[in-house]
Amino acid sequence: MHAIDDIDRRIIVATQAGLPLTARPYHAIAAQVGVAPEEVMARVRRMQAAGIIRRIGAVPNHYAVGFRANGMAVWDVDDERVDELGEEIGVLPFISHCYRRRRVLPRWRYNLFTMVHGRSRAEVEDKVRRIAGLLGNAVRAHDILYSVRILKKTGLRLAKR
Repeated sequence: MHAIDDIDRRIIVATQAGLPLTARPYHAIAAQVGVAPEEVMARVRRMQAAGIIRRIGAVPNHYAVGFRANGMAVWDVDDERVDELGEEIGVLPFISHCYRRRRVLPRWRYNLFTMVHGRSRAEVEDKVRRIAGLLGNAVRAHDILYSVRILKKTGLRLAKR
C-alpha cells in the first residue's frame, strides 16, 4: 500500500466530485491545490499506477441524456470462455459495462454481465438480441434486469482537512 501525502490528499479532494469542466482541468486543480499543473498530472499518474486511483472517466447520467430503459443483460456462458466472449461484446457501442461475476449455484447461474441502455425497453431488447446473435451457441441462458432507480455514481470520498 502506498501512502498519500497532503498534496495527494488535496488533489483527491479537489477531483472526487469530478474534473473541472474547463479546457485545462489539471491546471484548474493545480491552481486550487497550489502546485504546478505538471506536478498534479505526475501525481495523478503515480496514484493510478499505485492503484490509489483506479480510473478517470466520464460518469454519464443515462436518464438525463434520454436513456429511460437501462437493463443489465446477464449471460450464462462457459466459464472457460467468459473472458474471451466478454472482450468480444464489451466493445459494442451500446454497452457501457461488461464484466465477469461469480456464479452462485443453484440460485444464480449467470457469469457475464453487460449494461445496455436504450430509449425504451424494446430498444434494449433489440440490442440484447444482437448480443445473443453474436454469442450464438456459447449462451446457455440470458435475462435482462431493468434498473428502477439511479444508484450511487461516485467513488470513495475523502473528508477535507
